[in-house]
Amino acid sequence: MPGPVTSPSPAPTARWEAYRGRVERVRSQYAAVPAGSPVRLAKATSNLFRPRARPSSPGLDVSDFDGVVDVDLAAGHADVEAMTTYEHLVDALLPLGVMPLVVPELKTITLGGALTGLGIESTSFRNGMPHESVLEMDILTGDGEVVTASPANEHRDLFHGFPNSYGTLGYALRARIEVEAVHPYVHLRHLAFSELPRLIEVLEEACDQRSVGGEAVDFVDGAVFSRDECYLTLGSWSDAAPYSSDYTRTGIYYRSIQQRAEDWLSVRDYLWRWDTDWFWCSRAFGAQNPWVRRLAGPRLLRSDVYWKMMAFEDRHGWKASFDRRRGRPERENVIQDIEVPVGRLREFVEGFWREVPISPIWLCPLRQRDPNVTWELYRMQPEELYVNVGFWSSVALEPGMDREHHNRWVEDEVERLGGRKSLYSTSSYDPDRFWHLYNGSAYAGLKARYDPDGRLLDLYDKCVAAR
Repeated sequence: MPGPVTSPSPAPTARWEAYRGRVERVRSQYAAVPAGSPVRLAKATSNLFRPRARPSSPGLDVSDFDGVVDVDLAAGHADVEAMTTYEHLVDALLPLGVMPLVVPELKTITLGGALTGLGIESTSFRNGMPHESVLEMDILTGDGEVVTASPANEHRDLFHGFPNSYGTLGYALRARIEVEAVHPYVHLRHLAFSELPRLIEVLEEACDQRSVGGEAVDFVDGAVFSRDECYLTLGSWSDAAPYSSDYTRTGIYYRSIQQRAEDWLSVRDYLWRWDTDWFWCSRAFGAQNPWVRRLAGPRLLRSDVYWKMMAFEDRHGWKASFDRRRGRPERENVIQDIEVPVGRLREFVEGFWREVPISPIWLCPLRQRDPNVTWELYRMQPEELYVNVGFWSSVALEPGMDREHHNRWVEDEVERLGGRKSLYSTSSYDPDRFWHLYNGSAYAGLKARYDPDGRLLDLYDKCVAAR
């Protein structure tokens, strides 16, 4: 594991003063919104994939809350403004020899977005989710106040209720997050399996023992291409590498998993290995064509570019109209991340193969970092090892089939297996079921305290009803 890091230069007083000035400005913006009018953030980009009502008024401009205010390497933490993308955050921290404990896989996910909407990556089996490495947060609440919430102060209820609230209790402005030291490279081993049960056995060994075959395991995820082609990727820190692969232009990372048993990447390229092709979703845009890749280059081979293309189609429906004219069946977007206990993973995946014809799928293990903490709106069994299953594509609907047929199957199956489903995408729950799953009683108490006048949408309205 990495050794200790040295102390940085004195605290950047000017950056703290500038941050406080931005806090006062956004409070004034909030106060200027007429009473009774809804409040939202003005954001040009998003990583959400659920329908949303078009805003009727301008939102709060928090775009300048983008930067690292301070880094204390001796204490092992950084103060970061919440609209900072993980791309910017990683670029600021790696030269100092550190990174966040969990770096979500897409570059334009913001720190605040990961804290209020959850996040995951290949360190989650040892570090949990991004919100679990937060020491304190400044939050602009629904009543227009800015409070500092920490695990032990008077706003600890908000601290523990903020994850999975999706901006319905307030907006994070700054977070103090723990960081960990890095090495220059990550050594990857792509272990191939002809059957899922054996992959699951090795995944559990890697997560429990943190080593496989005598080599330390610092990162774990996997890709399942078919019933008889499954891969578990184990990563370990390395101070040297015989070569360093580049998957930012002509190479395609997920194809390399099928083609080579081991690989080396620089730490930065490892963190963004999935972003260039949006995992494998770039194929839907023709971006895996060699000529397209050469012409597009790293500037356009990015998840946020693909997201904008998909958002354009959602607004205008040009491809859907073309498909209808050609007599092709209507398609249902099935873009979801779910977690199930590792002991139920095989059952979920085998049911998924029968019901939802999508491949590949992503596997990413996670375990709550501190079993003594309760995250009220996304409760998990604290000692349980879960596996996130990610699947992002569309499925042809049969005549007469409900337009949310496959998404409803996923919701039912995840609930049956004792899992959880992220809310960044389509949800079909009725209100009673939704509040049962996402702790409606705790949410109601938080809403009453921090947004008593209902200036912000409530969680169901925002994540399910799309109001």
